[in-house]
Amino acid sequence: MRMFKRLVAASLALTLITLSSLSFASDELPKLNAIKNQSSISGLSSGAFMATQYHIAFSQDLVGVAAVAGGPWQCAASNPLNANPLSTATSTCTCLKGLPCPYLGAPFPDVDEIYKLAKKAEDAGDIDKLDNVLDDRVYLFSGKQDKTVLTPVVDSAKSFYQVLGISDEQILYDNQLDAGHAFITNQEENLDCPLSQPPFINDCQYRQARILLEKIYGNLDESTPYKTENLMKFEQKPFVPEYRFNISSMNPEAYVYIPTDCQQDATECRVHVALHGCEQGIQSLKEKYVTDTGYLEVAEANQLIVLFPQVDKSSFIPYNPKGCWDFWGYTNNSLPPYTYYTKKSIQMRAIKAMLDHLTAG
Repeated sequence: MRMFKRLVAASLALTLITLSSLSFASDELPKLNAIKNQSSISGLSSGAFMATQYHIAFSQDLVGVAAVAGGPWQCAASNPLNANPLSTATSTCTCLKGLPCPYLGAPFPDVDEIYKLAKKAEDAGDIDKLDNVLDDRVYLFSGKQDKTVLTPVVDSAKSFYQVLGISDEQILYDNQLDAGHAFITNQEENLDCPLSQPPFINDCQYRQARILLEKIYGNLDESTPYKTENLMKFEQKPFVPEYRFNISSMNPEAYVYIPTDCQQDATECRVHVALHGCEQGIQSLKEKYVTDTGYLEVAEANQLIVLFPQVDKSSFIPYNPKGCWDFWGYTNNSLPPYTYYTKKSIQMRAIKAMLDHLTAG
């Protein structure tokens, strides 16, 4: 009996040690003490529109933004002659395959109109103070073969940031690659550079993740192979307001990459939020956008935590059949009053909550 009790005690001790060593690999997002006010955000396509949208709404928290094939904050309200954000989003901001674009003579984004809307939103407290962006860094990209988000739309994002007072030296705008509508890498196993088709990750022999992160944070150490054990799938659901109704179109789970150096003490680590585009979420590609875009290799070498929030496809309410981020109001059922571009946005509140969690330790 005494030997049995000893064996049980030893087994219990071993179990507790094992559980302790695996606690970091749980399905809860760890609460870390990463550096506050040194975070940044990037995205492709709808994720790029969301990135510029989040940047303006929560600029106090951020030091930079990168938009790959995306336009400015409130692009979907950038046509003063069209009060319907969905219509503007699919005629001015993006092009539907097989249709002429811009449609029916729809103008490209009106930067003066966007600036007026930004000042109005600032006065109402719907976004952070616009002066917060003055010292931020901006990376923009448009591929010459992109027929989904045309170069003049990305041009308008640059113009808007200039109107806000950001200098040319703070903006890197690359529109010279013969690239399609995609996130760009230097990996030969990815799609050919000019293509615009799933999974929308193309090889142009261009390290886009590294280039955009260096624009935001300055010189970085050379990339190293990422460690699979540092990539974690976690429960995103607790961070999404009113998830029980799933009006957010967000997946119950998401990903975060926490470099080895940030797991014990994250006091010297910064957080970058990387947003996938349409048809690139966990439903469509599983973790491919997370692992194949080049973010993780830069992160492991540079004490950079990378958060990958996830959006789902939805064919009913909300209507989001391609799993895009909301930059036209589908989380408001495409009916006013619209909140998708404000700090009240259900998707942006979720991102904000996850970001705060990683910097709250």
